[in-house]
Amino acid sequence: MADIVDIAVGAGSFKTLVTAVQAAGLVDVLRSPGPFTVFAPNDDAFAKLPPGTVQTLVQNIPQLSRILTYHVVPGKLTQADLKAVNSLTSVEGSPIRIDTTDGFEVKNATVVAADIEADNGIIHVIDTVILMG
Repeated sequence: MADIVDIAVGAGSFKTLVTAVQAAGLVDVLRSPGPFTVFAPNDDAFAKLPPGTVQTLVQNIPQLSRILTYHVVPGKLTQADLKAVNSLTSVEGSPIRIDTTDGFEVKNATVVAADIEADNGIIHVIDTVILMG
């Protein structure tokens, strides 16, 4: 089985996320044993951001790192596991609201593909980049 980074690269729909993770120097972290639960915005999610946002973030590595680590929580949590919680603390340190009452939502994003297994965690694909605050 592949790690979180290899799965994201191989899927082909996470080009922006992979570029951002590389720019922020987080590849080694996401290749480590973890386990991690990653709420992974697909390329369409990044495309919803205002024009120039991604380019600005790539030039502001501390801010980019904060946003990316806000999409990661420690542990391997499946959709079924997440039904038991309404909030998690991200690796960045801020809480993330989880809502599984009607579908599967993470803060302001809808999970479009859940429970993608990796050897060091699990990926839930989201349709919107979630931001702190």
